[in-house]
Order: sequence, then C-alpha cells, then structure tokens
Amino acid sequence: MEEPLTRALVVDDDAALRLLCRVNLELEGFAVREAATLAEAEAALAAERPDVVLLDVHLGGEQTHELLARIRADGIPVALVTGSVDIHDYRDTADAVLGKPFEPQTLVETALRLARVAT
Repeated sequence: MEEPLTRALVVDDDAALRLLCRVNLELEGFAVREAATLAEAEAALAAERPDVVLLDVHLGGEQTHELLARIRADGIPVALVTGSVDIHDYRDTADAVLGKPFEPQTLVETALRLARVAT
C-alpha cells in the first residue's frame, strides 16, 4: 500500500512563484494545490485539509490576515511568503517566514519541517 502524500497549499498571485513552489515540493513527494486568490485558497481549504500552507502576505490586505488566523485556528502550519524588507515583522504571526527571493532548498526544508515529515 502506498504511503499518503503530504499535502501543501501554495497561495500566491505570482504564477511563476507558484510553479517554482509546486515543482520543488512535488520533487520531494508533496501533493500540491495552488491558489492565486484568497477565494481560491478558501475553496482549496474547504475541499481538502493541507498539511502545510505557503501564503503570500500581500495577497489581499486585511483579508489575508483573517485567512491566516482561520488556518492557524484549524491547526494547519503556515509559512508566510513575503518580499517585504523586514521579515521579522511577521515572525509572531506564522510558523515560518520565507523572504522573497528564497532558495528552493529553503522552501522544501521549511515545508518538510512544518508538515513534520522526516527529512
């Protein structure tokens, strides 16, 4: 019997960044869903509970923070992805922060750690 895949949800309006995340996470055995908008993210979360969420901080202003709060209330680990200069501003609001640009290996290591998958 095959072991179930670890599920990741990548939420970002940048299609190239979503592709980068998808390819690198799939190479590590993740099943990846993508969302370009907050509405798509809500639909993806309703359809299937991911093991980890990668969420663009600047996707929808205050609505992004509301979505983040709901995801965390459900016990799903979240890595915020941001191009902001001071990523330390976000350290208390998520389980991890990835500053853009980031190395693909850093992305994978963060997702694995948050999803509690043995590396």
